[in-house]
Amino acid sequence: MKIIRAKDYNDMSRKAANIISAQIIMKPHCVLGLATGGTPVGTYKQLVEWYNKGDLDLSEVTTVNLDEYRGLPRDHEQSYWHFMHVHFFDLVNIDPSRIHLPEGTDPDAAAACARYDQIIHDLGGIDLQLLGIGIDGHIGFNEPGAAFELGTHCVDLTESTIEANKRFFASREEVPRQAYTMGIKTIMQARKVLLAVSGGSKAEIVKQAFFGPVTPEVPASILQMHPDVTLVGDEEALHLI
Repeated sequence: MKIIRAKDYNDMSRKAANIISAQIIMKPHCVLGLATGGTPVGTYKQLVEWYNKGDLDLSEVTTVNLDEYRGLPRDHEQSYWHFMHVHFFDLVNIDPSRIHLPEGTDPDAAAACARYDQIIHDLGGIDLQLLGIGIDGHIGFNEPGAAFELGTHCVDLTESTIEANKRFFASREEVPRQAYTMGIKTIMQARKVLLAVSGGSKAEIVKQAFFGPVTPEVPASILQMHPDVTLVGDEEALHLI
């Protein structure tokens, strides 16, 4: 595992974007696994800036996102489909036909998840997977206790995840209780993993995940077993390691 220390959130975002842009330049038709949430917003902003300067071409890039809320239509302002278009897809030259997220409105969870795994398989797998980490160690929506061998699956969101996400909704009651997410197995099959982390609230879980035992109770700890992981974090997030 490679650890890159950044001064602050903006520096972390730039360093993470640099790794992603290098992947695109080295392999213009690469498959990028992307994440949502507050942490990667700065990374997407930096990539958009480089695209606008003419330094980055995403016309051949294919994307697969980690997860999507179950039951939210794509045009819902809190769907991850909407998030990705607002912060990234609509601002660069990604081919819309090359954008993939789990289909959250499909009521058949087994079929939706199997179809998503098949998409990733047919693409030849993920070249670089961008991840964030929850304060309980979750990656994607793989919560503590999630089996390491699962592919894409439907999960019940924990109370802590619902609480963390309620700020994006008008009320706690509106937060979806389930999501379709890539499983640990799918994430671990990516050829490269880039984990971006920011803020002092993540310091303890970063220490547990990368310097503690590998256990399903800390889902991100399995990344210790991946052959090509880069952790990019700001000073606050990495101050315990």
